[in-house]
This record gives sequence, C-alpha cells and structure tokens, in this order.
Amino acid sequence: MSLHLFDTATRELRPFVPLQEGSVGIYICGLTTQGSPHIGHVRFAVAFDVLRRWLERGHGYDVTLVRNVTDIDDKILTKAADAGRPWWAWSYQHERETSAALDLLGVLPATYEPRATGHITEQVALIDALVEKGHAYAAEDGSGDVYFDVRSWPDYGSLTRQQLADMEPAGDADPRGKRDPRDFALWKGHKEGEPETASWPTPWGRGRPGWHLECSAMARKYLGDAFDIHGGGVDLRFPHHENEQAQSHAAGLGFTNFWLHNAWVTVKGAKMGKSLGNALAVTELTRTVRPLVLRFYLGAVHYRSVIEYAEGSLEEAAASVERIEGFLERALEVLGTSADEVVEASAALAVDEAFPAAFRAALDDDVNVSEGLAVVFGAVREGNRALEAGGDLTADGELRHTVLQVVAMLDVLGANPLDPRWSGGPGAADGQARGAEVLAALVQERLDARARARADKDFAAADAIRDQLGELGVVIEDTPAGARWALR
Repeated sequence: MSLHLFDTATRELRPFVPLQEGSVGIYICGLTTQGSPHIGHVRFAVAFDVLRRWLERGHGYDVTLVRNVTDIDDKILTKAADAGRPWWAWSYQHERETSAALDLLGVLPATYEPRATGHITEQVALIDALVEKGHAYAAEDGSGDVYFDVRSWPDYGSLTRQQLADMEPAGDADPRGKRDPRDFALWKGHKEGEPETASWPTPWGRGRPGWHLECSAMARKYLGDAFDIHGGGVDLRFPHHENEQAQSHAAGLGFTNFWLHNAWVTVKGAKMGKSLGNALAVTELTRTVRPLVLRFYLGAVHYRSVIEYAEGSLEEAAASVERIEGFLERALEVLGTSADEVVEASAALAVDEAFPAAFRAALDDDVNVSEGLAVVFGAVREGNRALEAGGDLTADGELRHTVLQVVAMLDVLGANPLDPRWSGGPGAADGQARGAEVLAALVQERLDARARARADKDFAAADAIRDQLGELGVVIEDTPAGARWALR
C-alpha cells in the first residue's frame, strides 16, 4: 500500500501525497531551552527522525525538516534570573545541551533550526496582517500586549474539537487588556523588572513574541504558506497547535496538510517531568547506557503509543541490540567482509531489494516501527539459522542478502549498529560503554574527595578539585541531591 499517516486534525489514517511532487516539508516544534533535556523531551525528535528517514530512503523524497528553538519565554527569563545568568546565555547553554543530546542519539540534523529571537521581523509582519484582517488587536491598557481575537475566527477549536464556551481562559498573559479571557497573546509588552535585552521595538511598543506566534512565522518563512507535515508532542495540541492553526489560517495561510503528534514517555503512568530529578536526563543515562541502546529504546514503539519507563526497560533494549549485533558480528566474520562495505552495499540497494515487503507495509502503515522490528528480528532469526546450518554462506548468497536487508531496515530506524556513529559496529560499542563507565567512576572519585574537603571546611581544596575538573571540560552543578556533572 502507499504511505498512510494518521492526521490528528481529521482523526483518520490518510494517504500521504506531498503538496509538491518529489519533496516534503516538515515543521516540528522543538524544545524551549529552559533546562537540560531528559528522555521525555527528546522522544519527539527520535519519532520524527524515523519518519524522515523513511520518507527519504523508502520513498525517495527530498525532505526539508525545520525544527525550531524557542529561545525566549517566561520560564527562560524566570530560571535565568533565579540562576543569576543573562537569559540569552542560559538559553544558549541549554540549546547546546539539547543539540548534543540529539546528536548522541543519532538524530539527523534538521535542515534548519531557526530561533524565535532571530525572526522578530517575520512575527511582527504576521501580527500586522492579523490586525489588518480584524483578527488581532492591541490591548487598550497601553501594556504593549497584542492578542488574537478568538471570537473573530469561527473555526477556533477545530483541531482539538472543542467549543469556545468550554475552554479555560488563556493563561499566557495578563487578562486586563483582553476582550475575551480566551484570547491568546501574539505579542507580550515589556514588563517592569524584565531585562531590556528581552524586548524589541514594534508599532505597539517594546516587547517579545508570544509562544504560538513564532512557529507560524518561521514555518511560513522556510516552508511557504502551505507545507506537508506539522509535528510535535501530543501535549502541544492545545493550546499551542490550536493557536498556531487559528492564527495562520486567519492570516490567509494554508499552513499544514497533516498534523502528527507523538505520545509521551511516562513513569508510573504520569508524564515525565523535571520533578523526577536528573536520573533520566540524556547525559546521565548515557554514562551507563550505550547511546545506541537508548536510541533503540526510544524508537522501538509506535510514535503514537506511550512509552512507560520502568526498572529493567533499558536492559530489555540492550538485550535486543546485543542480539542484533551478535548476528551481524558472526555473519560479517563468516562472509569475510567489513562493516563499511556492508553499509555501502546496503545503501546502494533499490527499495524493493533493501526492504522486505512486510517491512515496507509496516512503515507505510503510519510508521509502525513495532511491526517493522518484528520483520527485523524475523530476518535475524533466519540469518542465525543459516549460520548454524552452514548452508550457502558465500559472499553472494542468501546470508549476505539477509545482512544487507537487516542493515537497511535498522538504518531507517536510526539504530544500525554498523553505522560509524556508533563507533564502528559490533564490539566497538562495548569499549565505548566501558570507557564511559571508567570516566564516570574517575569523576565520581574526585567529586567524593571534594565532598569530603567541603565537610572538613577545606574549601581551598574543594575549589581546587572543581577547577581541575573544569579545566578538563567537566562542569559541576551543586544541587540539594548532591553534585551533578556534565561534559562541556
């Protein structure tokens, strides 16, 4: 069958046909850079990375993927002030951490990653259009706030199928200047106590963009008035995506043809959040868990299904990865070929040769990676049987073809152990994991020594240890739960 995707707006599986033949435009709501990313934050990036890879490799589309960075908002200003840091430095630090985490997990770089603060002109132009069309207004209290008039757009609420009368007031700005409490902020006037650097001049006074406005403006700039797919976490459907759609359509833009939303990572049934501490941060987990294993874990479930994190979850993922690696290692040895040669040969295969029909059907069915992995493990099982039976193990026989298909399928899932990004294939990753364990143990020993020095009130010695680690690129953060560290 042809590729079908579940469109949140229509709540049905629809055949995917790009607006422009041969190319696909995707906009994904990225992270607000208020803190360090945990695995719940990055699940969206892994899910849409698989979609992108399948569109490119499985269907031959030229994909333009835009993933924004919300680098200014209320939380960033508050947290930066609490930490005594400039908001822009605080935001950039966590933007870099997020980029590093996504790279660590094998997520392909976005075609472009625009920042909200870099597109003020486009956002002001969009507000101008909405005001001119009667869908937005400046607050009469002189605050500099500009609001979207939800009552002016009868279709408001259609994405999430809500009636206006049933909606809660929008909590993104002071309600004093609103005509209706559910009107949402397009522009936020500069407030007393906020940094002057966190505002820009506009016809309505100095201020900064509202959260929803930035995405409509940036999607339009890089993907045009209409594009193929808008993605993000399921928690963004309302109010963020509802508001994006309303303001874009009200401005006369076609906006997106498909809405795709990924589900959460949960712990004991609750959405993962920072209140859980740093144990599930990407940088913390990958000190003891191989990045390939974490990537496999986050990408092994259908994107619309919840991932319930529990004790032992990552061990199960590790066992699956080791099973695949074991097969590939034995097969490469028997075939007398290298990982690089196999990767190159696999990439050169035509689609119908690279991917079994059952795998193509699974990925075309709303990117059903669970069913796709069943095909992968079926091929691994048959390959192991061939190795045990000692049948046709020649360089051009069935075993080689199985290996090439396994590599192709895993490459689409972003979890190909032979990919050089995972340090060269089976066996090598074990050394990488061991190196991470040794590094963590050595740093922890120095942190323990620092803690003892502080307990003895030998602050000079404690500071010396901190400085020594800092020179090596190890950043220490003292928290109520103890010292945390990360590589700069």
